[in-house]
Amino acid sequence: MNLWTSAPARTPGARRPRRLSRLVVAGAAALTLLATGCSGGAEGSGGGGDSASTLIAYTGQAGDYQVNFNPYSPSDIGGSGLIFEPMFFINKTAADAEPKPLLGTEYAWNDTGTELAVTLREGATWSDGEPFTADDVVFTFQMLLDHPGLNGTGFDGAVTKVDDTHVTFTWPEPAYTSGPDVLSSIVIVPEHLWKDIDPEADVLEEPVGTGAYVLSDFKGQAFTMAANPEYWGGAPKVSTVRFLALSGNQAGADAIAAGTIDWQTGPIPDMANTNKNFPNYDTGSVAQNQMVLGTCANAALGCEGPQTDPAVRQALFHAIDRTQLNKLAFQDTAAEISPSMALTSTQADTISAQVQPRVAPMTAQPQEAARLLEAAGWVKGADGIYAKGGEKLSLTIEVVTGWTDYITAIQTIAAQAKAAGIQVEAAQSSWNEWTDKRFKGNFELAIDSLWQGPAPDPFYLYSYFYDGRMTAPVGTKANGNNWSRFSDPAVDAALDALQKLSPEDTAGRQAQFDVIQTALATQMPYIPVMTGSNTSVWNTAKFSGWPVDGEQYAFPAVWSDFDAAEILKTLTPKAAG
Repeated sequence: MNLWTSAPARTPGARRPRRLSRLVVAGAAALTLLATGCSGGAEGSGGGGDSASTLIAYTGQAGDYQVNFNPYSPSDIGGSGLIFEPMFFINKTAADAEPKPLLGTEYAWNDTGTELAVTLREGATWSDGEPFTADDVVFTFQMLLDHPGLNGTGFDGAVTKVDDTHVTFTWPEPAYTSGPDVLSSIVIVPEHLWKDIDPEADVLEEPVGTGAYVLSDFKGQAFTMAANPEYWGGAPKVSTVRFLALSGNQAGADAIAAGTIDWQTGPIPDMANTNKNFPNYDTGSVAQNQMVLGTCANAALGCEGPQTDPAVRQALFHAIDRTQLNKLAFQDTAAEISPSMALTSTQADTISAQVQPRVAPMTAQPQEAARLLEAAGWVKGADGIYAKGGEKLSLTIEVVTGWTDYITAIQTIAAQAKAAGIQVEAAQSSWNEWTDKRFKGNFELAIDSLWQGPAPDPFYLYSYFYDGRMTAPVGTKANGNNWSRFSDPAVDAALDALQKLSPEDTAGRQAQFDVIQTALATQMPYIPVMTGSNTSVWNTAKFSGWPVDGEQYAFPAVWSDFDAAEILKTLTPKAAG
């Protein structure tokens, strides 16, 4: 099936109306909006819930949560997926997966790829009892157009209401690649509440959504979501989900050993033998997201430091011994990575012949690193570290406190880089501070993962992270996900061309991939490390229905919002005892 062109109608049966909850917004204006309903969550499924059907999850949050369920804020801690829904869900781990209807039930393109018609679900309501209609969809997409800083997918079409259950998206030129993002990446928000808030500045404390869960309780150490008994899809069998804040990955591993959490995505010792060591648990993983050393790369936009030199970025790429790194930091669970940033597993056919090496070397190449640096005017000092113009080649990598695998990775990379004449050190901070530094450009390097788009096509990663129109000067939040502040007019033009090409035009698309991938491999604003396997650990004694190999109906990562929502709606608690 072609995800760009059509989708079958697959509408579940009649649903009950929804009610509940309220919205409290606090921000620059300290604005509060209250809707009718109770403030604590669904009756009969509050805070603690039935222990047999309560799932305790750890997302990797190190330190207390800061309340914010605004799905369009970079500091959102859980608004998307469980509370706010897109129109469809697309399983990014399966190349031929059919889009699953959520707030939308059908969609179709016109013959020229300039118009996308969507049928919306009847009978869905917001958790304050108000009906969900086409007005909410139109409002949401217009909000993105009015607030470029929120428009992470780069939506640039127009949206029109046909009637309460039909909307039409139009573009002046073919926009096939916009389809999966429009359908499955953008969550819909309620116009009747959001029309009175600043979506960029305000913090959502008690959100109103259309999802399967409502916020039941919030504390800095944990927040709880309760199953919504009036969800249009029927209340999920997992009645309560509690998200814990711990001190980091080690605390998560300790909690698995103690049996006090049910689901986490992160490392534990001897992961390959999880079920043997902990019989109530098992693991699942998918090599999906590319781990990178993201750099503040663009000096013209205010980035400062040695990393603004492409030769430095290239040299660090060649200084990494990935075989050693995989063993020491990732328990040999990570996979190879391409400088083209196309996945070598599902997107290998798109990797340009002009990209050499096609795959990042697994052993360090200090001689190549030295050649690159010296050709760019760097000179090795008596201490073995390169310098240029009185500036020592010393770099700081930002990392979240408690992310033990990434911290170990930086320590390993630091030793490897030193052998190549590059000094590297780590700077640990809270998740909120780390996020703020990245998006405002106040960093040299930051370790993180880039994510895939809504369909198995590298176009989406390129458009998210490399579009020069989706960034901003240092000190201002990037207008999207391009936190490296990379900008190349040729890449932008190739992205525009890809958006207009039919997915069947493989030759035309490859010509544009050649342009993009050559620029990415040469300039490396995000230095490729490895492809992370994102191994999750889950409780098989308490819940059934996990997305195991062969039945991966969703990407099995607790922090992948839309996938986590599908998993929690699918799980079935086993009988207590």
